[in-house]
Amino acid sequence: MRLLGRDVTQILRERDFRLIFGAWSISVFGDFLVPVALAFAVLEVTNSATDLGLVLAARVLPIVVFILAGGVWADRLPRQYVIVASNLVRGTSQAVLGALLVLGSARLWEIVALQVVHGAATAFSRPAGTALVADVIPPTRLQQANALLFLAMSVCGIAGPALAGVLVVAAGAGWALVIDAATFLSAAALMARVRVARRVGAVRRNFRAELAAGWHEVRRRRWLWSSIGYFAVFQLVNLSTFLVLGPVISKETLGGAGAWALIATAFGVGDVVGNLIALRVEPERPLRAVFVLSFLTVPSLILLGLEAPALAIAGTEALGGVAVGYADAVWHSSLQRHVPRQALSRVSAYDWLGSTALRPIGLALAGPIAVAVGTEATLLGAAGLSATASLLVLVGGGVRDVRRIPAEPAEREAVPAALVGSR
Repeated sequence: MRLLGRDVTQILRERDFRLIFGAWSISVFGDFLVPVALAFAVLEVTNSATDLGLVLAARVLPIVVFILAGGVWADRLPRQYVIVASNLVRGTSQAVLGALLVLGSARLWEIVALQVVHGAATAFSRPAGTALVADVIPPTRLQQANALLFLAMSVCGIAGPALAGVLVVAAGAGWALVIDAATFLSAAALMARVRVARRVGAVRRNFRAELAAGWHEVRRRRWLWSSIGYFAVFQLVNLSTFLVLGPVISKETLGGAGAWALIATAFGVGDVVGNLIALRVEPERPLRAVFVLSFLTVPSLILLGLEAPALAIAGTEALGGVAVGYADAVWHSSLQRHVPRQALSRVSAYDWLGSTALRPIGLALAGPIAVAVGTEATLLGAAGLSATASLLVLVGGGVRDVRRIPAEPAEREAVPAALVGSR
């Protein structure tokens, strides 16, 4: 294990990363305004939970459909400009929706159509963003850079929904979406100033061949495809089951919405702590650490299934948040370090697909399965499957072979002698 001795402010002194960090923070903050605002917007228009589900699906499904295409284009074009275009499209769609809501003329089909546009644009931004960080930050400092980005997201995840609730009550859902639009446009302006050296890579081929080449990069690395498989299982089994059944059990036996808010907040706090640890601690075998920590996401399912007190579940959720927060930074850094730069967006697209595609299925199935076999059995079964998936990747997924990048001599000199090479 290495303790990262450099002050993180040195990373923020890097002009291009500072612009990326600012654009990311602004747009992510806007993203966290949306779930609350969009929910109340739909309920204002139709007052239908079914319609709300339709709108939320319209926001996610285009990401699944278009994200592989987004990876190809982000490897073909300057990645910062792909993100600029995505932000402009998303800002415009949210501005139009906000204006329709403020004017009181929004209809359901318009909300759905605009969220489809938003989701499609997001599919192009995500793979480009993962690779762009590696374009501007040296490999040995990527974990700190990613930890800063995910720390910003974690903080926004706490502050954004709170502000959205105030905005919805004080001014209406439409104005929250107008502010979301402004964050995207501001982020686009910052990202347009990023300057990255032109990439020299393989000659451009047809779209299908480039997509297949990206899959080849995934398939030839056991640690990569096994990790993506785990993330898909986590979304399908662990996260979906907890998010669907957690509020139900909280309402029935744990004390209501306040208990669920406590549990959700505990995870958010743990996530922040995990990001902070990632700023300082870099393991010798980073992915082995990620999957050892992944077992910390299992106890919450068990305690929820056993209807343990809300405070106990909140405690395990805080630990799960630490694991997820730390894993986010370490995983993305490993991806950026060990995948060829010219294929990184395409590989990242497969990673994002694995972390997205099965989530709607899991959310749709958790309720019916609980009805069929019982809530306790569903949660305990999900815990068993999650733990098994972690164990399989640890034992046979090749993650032990992925090692951190050694510090350059200049970097070693910047670290106190007692910390150099510590394990």
